[in-house]
Amino acid sequence: MISKLDKSEGSAVGYKLSGAIDKQDYAVMVPELEQLVAEHGSVQLLCDLSDFTSERPSAWGADLRFGREFHKKITKMAIVGDGHWEKLVADLAHPFYAQEAKYFHTEDEAWEWLTS
Repeated sequence: MISKLDKSEGSAVGYKLSGAIDKQDYAVMVPELEQLVAEHGSVQLLCDLSDFTSERPSAWGADLRFGREFHKKITKMAIVGDGHWEKLVADLAHPFYAQEAKYFHTEDEAWEWLTS
């Protein structure tokens, strides 16, 4: 499940990814990001992966389309989590999902970086 974070404001938007993500989750998030890009030209995206477990194979195509569509429109992507693999996700995010990506232990640190 993907749920929008309450601190989202303007072109800075955050989502908490919980459990196993499927293609229906992208169907919710993508239109919201398209609207923000239309309004602001680009977005700063926070992804809290602390409760994320996996991405179902049915979501792989949606994930690839997401990267192709938004890579140049996401100026900053903050990855939040508490495990080693989230750092790896942040490293992979830069070439595929965002112009700049960084790993954080807490949402507060991530929001500060996104909005600075």
